[in-house]
Amino acid sequence: MHDPRPADDDDHRAWLTALRTPGLGPGGLRQWLDRGDGDIHAALAQLRRDGAGLDSAALAWLEHPDEARLAQDLAWLAEPGHRLLRCTDADFPPQLEHIPQPPAVLFVAGDASLLLHPQVAIVGARAASASGMAHARAFARTLAEAGFTITSGMADGIDGAAHVAALDAGAKTLAVIGTGPDRVYPRKHHALARRLVEHGALVSEFPPGTAARADHFPRRNRIISGLALGVLVVEAGLRSGSLITARLAAEQGREVFALPGSIHNPLASGCHRLIRDGARLVECAAEIVELLAPAARSLGLELAARLGGEEVGTVTTATAADADYRRLLSALGHEPATMDELVQRTELSAAALSSMLLMLELDGRIERRSGNAYQVMPTSLRA
Repeated sequence: MHDPRPADDDDHRAWLTALRTPGLGPGGLRQWLDRGDGDIHAALAQLRRDGAGLDSAALAWLEHPDEARLAQDLAWLAEPGHRLLRCTDADFPPQLEHIPQPPAVLFVAGDASLLLHPQVAIVGARAASASGMAHARAFARTLAEAGFTITSGMADGIDGAAHVAALDAGAKTLAVIGTGPDRVYPRKHHALARRLVEHGALVSEFPPGTAARADHFPRRNRIISGLALGVLVVEAGLRSGSLITARLAAEQGREVFALPGSIHNPLASGCHRLIRDGARLVECAAEIVELLAPAARSLGLELAARLGGEEVGTVTTATAADADYRRLLSALGHEPATMDELVQRTELSAAALSSMLLMLELDGRIERRSGNAYQVMPTSLRA
């Protein structure tokens, strides 16, 4: 159902009209799109002609949509760096196609290509402890350096700490928000939102002008977990919204990770419950890197086949030309080398090597062998 044509104002207007139809929702919109063979104009015409089951408000909107509202939406989309990413677009994230109740569109401010990169979601308590914030920053920084895009919800506490750590490391991060893409919630995060748009992305399934509502945040959580290969919960009480994200991740077949904490810390109780229920207890980011590397590689291959180009979200040739990477590639030879051997040969730390090895593995330059050993792929044996 992919539409190769770039969207123009007429297409955008049709999508926005359908999207704003009261009571239709993303599931209903996708059903009508299927009936129209992926053509939004055909779907909208059928809606107007055969909209059985729609209430009077929906029928009234379809007959006479609010032109001023649509004009404001189109004005937002006309701004540089803004995009309406449609489920019929070839670069709509394939991860989201396989989750329950996938969104029909995503409003993106910033770099929409980040949605195709291998992602790890970091979530947790809004009223996080100092140690929790420090853990969030450390994990976000290491995972970002390993090549993962850091995904979260721009909330207070753990979310914000993860975003800031990735940005401060010069890495990419995206926020899935529970408001329209033109709104910032909480308001204190205006500066963070600007940094995300400039160096990452803000993502929402809600159209411009949508205010924060309590029921929007559980809805956006399914997108956070759906985009990610795994979800890390840093701190969470027993009633934390982060547990909703973790549950959704498990239902979507994603890996769920949790940091243990003191039995006397109420913000650790949610993580302990997740661990009892089957989440993976992790103590360092390298454990997450090692576990998610094969899934990241598979995602890159799927996207390369879908988009007809090179793998998405892999290490660039400029990275491979970096002095540390040249040293590592020189230390790797025809025979498999273990992590301890590589530490001795390169004089780099095990943590740094873990990140570099993941990026080279994702790029297809090296392969992992049994016994946690690594070997250069034959095509990488070049000067």
